[in-house]
Amino acid sequence: MALYQVSNIMKALLGIDVGAVSTNLVLLGTDLEVIERFYIRTEGAPISSIQKIMALAARRASGLKIVAAGSTGSGRHLAAAMVGSDIVKNEIAAHATGSLRMFPETRTIIEIGGQDSKVIVLREGGVVDFAMNTLCAAGTGSFLDYQASRMGISIEQFADLAVRAQRSARISGRCAVFADTDIVLKQQQGEDRGAIARGLCECLAKNFLSCVAGGKQIEPPVIFQGGVASNTAVKEAFERELGLEVRVPEYHQVMGAIGVAILAWRHAREGKPTAFGGFDIRQGNLTTRSFSCEECSNSCEVLEILDGETLVTRWGSRCGRWNLK
Repeated sequence: MALYQVSNIMKALLGIDVGAVSTNLVLLGTDLEVIERFYIRTEGAPISSIQKIMALAARRASGLKIVAAGSTGSGRHLAAAMVGSDIVKNEIAAHATGSLRMFPETRTIIEIGGQDSKVIVLREGGVVDFAMNTLCAAGTGSFLDYQASRMGISIEQFADLAVRAQRSARISGRCAVFADTDIVLKQQQGEDRGAIARGLCECLAKNFLSCVAGGKQIEPPVIFQGGVASNTAVKEAFERELGLEVRVPEYHQVMGAIGVAILAWRHAREGKPTAFGGFDIRQGNLTTRSFSCEECSNSCEVLEILDGETLVTRWGSRCGRWNLK
């Protein structure tokens, strides 16, 4: 790994992706190769998860000098305030950048996380279209997590059952509620658990393609990333439905963090100093609150982060009225 070294200190990049289900962090060299990656559960406490993952990274960052940092995910603004990010980017930009680094010819990205999913269409190295699903659980990882829990097994055991199954139980894929009804019926009929698991994986793939990717031009190379990409049965279900090879990157769980670290490096190469404040991040009394701005018909929800009574950052107004200067 050809890292740039000065007095035995290696320059490195940090990317953090804070989502509803997981918090991910990567350390890259300035050659954009992965040095370390970290993946933990957010567990409904993003402030705590950011503190925990930064503490984990600190133990492995000896000899590294962070020269650029970026944040993405639903908790990107919170992460930026706590970590000192140089850039804050949405998930579309971050995932596209990460995929293009690993597979420069990427034309379609399927990304499925715990509570949302997205399709990103790229042409000639740029995003030309995308769609997201944040409303129906049937197209997300939480759908499979819940079903595995109902079956009394881990999600890893669930995936193994699905991969080894020789056939699929037919399960409605349009809605998580309808799927539940189908599963109860199949269980009452004595259906094999492996067939049910495989049917659920196919159900998720079909739901994604019809409800999220419907109308989009899905062309190869197709890259599958996010936590659900660990499930080989879902990957195979997509391949059967699309009639195309679907590739899963080595770092599929942390591609958003990789992408935003790369974007931060591009920012740093413009000669701008990093705002990164070190791994020993603020441990104060951080809280969040929100209010609705009624200055216009947008009625934006404005979110704030406070350290005790001190306002740290604020975002959410479309016009920028409430943004901190």
